[in-house]
Amino acid sequence: MFAIGWLAWRKTHNLSDYILGGRRIGPWVAALSAGASDMSGWLLLGLPGYAYASGVESLWLIIGLLIGTWCNWRFIARRLRVYSEQVNNALTLPAFFRERFNDHSHVLQVTSAIFVLLFFMFYTSSGLVAGGKLFETVFDLPYHWAVTTGVVVIVIYTFSGGFLAVSWTDLIQGILMFAALLIVPVVGFQATGGIEVSWHSIANKNPQLLNMFSNSQGDALGIISIISLLAWGLGYFGQPHILARFKAIKHAEDLGFARRIAVSWSALCMLGALLVGLVGIVFVQPELQGADSEKVFMVLVSSLFHPVIAGVLLAAILAAIMSTADSQLLVSSSALAEDFYKTLLRPQASDGELVMVGRGAVILVALIAYSIAMTPDSKVLDLVAYAWAGFGAAFGPTLILALYWKRMHRNGAIAGIITGGCTVVIWKQLQGGWFDLYEIVPGFILATLAIIIVSHFSAKPNAEILHKHQQVTDLI
Repeated sequence: MFAIGWLAWRKTHNLSDYILGGRRIGPWVAALSAGASDMSGWLLLGLPGYAYASGVESLWLIIGLLIGTWCNWRFIARRLRVYSEQVNNALTLPAFFRERFNDHSHVLQVTSAIFVLLFFMFYTSSGLVAGGKLFETVFDLPYHWAVTTGVVVIVIYTFSGGFLAVSWTDLIQGILMFAALLIVPVVGFQATGGIEVSWHSIANKNPQLLNMFSNSQGDALGIISIISLLAWGLGYFGQPHILARFKAIKHAEDLGFARRIAVSWSALCMLGALLVGLVGIVFVQPELQGADSEKVFMVLVSSLFHPVIAGVLLAAILAAIMSTADSQLLVSSSALAEDFYKTLLRPQASDGELVMVGRGAVILVALIAYSIAMTPDSKVLDLVAYAWAGFGAAFGPTLILALYWKRMHRNGAIAGIITGGCTVVIWKQLQGGWFDLYEIVPGFILATLAIIIVSHFSAKPNAEILHKHQQVTDLI
């Protein structure tokens, strides 16, 4: 990974290279980089831990994520790739919104950047928590030292190589994650006597774990629980680190092939994660409790494999952590360099200066996320869920309507981002009844309504904006 960072350093000459790799990555790199940066440490820690604790109830989450993955690649990728290049080669999501609506006041761009930074603090910290749990389990390091080790590794190559380093390392890390999630459940089922024997063992232990319509206590899953799990798929439309891959692909025509790779990779990896959790129910003794349930993959690997093989498979967790944390750090640093520093402080800043500011921002954001990750009882999936909902609600409706609705107004975009982001923050603090609904659902709905209502009562977009939108539509 360090070697790739050094090579990418030599190929990074300007801000476009640092933020989007000069828009020249191929379909395999784009697909696996999007998948690897999407899944993060929760794929090998959070999802197996959820399946271990709740059984096949986790299928609802997987179904929602797969539908969201496919829709994002099918309906957003090509349009965003073409549109972002046509509107003054907008590199970041906030910059795209600025150019899309000709927002010379920069209110929309800065508002977007604030929410990018807010939710990425929590998202990045989830990866650092996952890294802390890995090093704590494998090397018996104190948790705080374990987190520190992970931060140092990730920051070094992200600081050095920017988007090219992040994407190239994601390709390798995605392959390693894929291999680990296929190998571990296969060997695990062999060790427990096969799938049929394991299935009977789980049924004897707790038959509710094999019922996707009930929780592990035997209570029927209500409509709120099912909608909440499926609604994870809505988050894809607003994730800046995933959307960056769409903008960076070399040819828009490659996106169809990339979509098939990305969806297939995601489906097989999430199925493997589910099976890891189910194998752990049978194999792992004594039972893991609370936040420790997210260590089921590590416990299985350590128990089933020779230390040499186990070391390689455990490196898949580090690969998953790094592939997402580096993308999040890069997007956050892009927001600080492009959307704050250049927009508000030094519009005349050179590319070299902006690259250095971006690299400094990587360190700053990493330190803030590091401070959040210092709580050892944090659950990876909980941190991811909060940040995922924040991005999905704040940017998902705004981006979809910006790409497809020519009459959308700048004021509507601002209203949508603020409404979606604030709804998630407020809803998260409320409990009981419908407030148990995953916060992305009310956030997404209210943001969409805010955009439509405010745009309807705002002045009609000027002829330049309407003409630009029609040009892009014709190109697509």
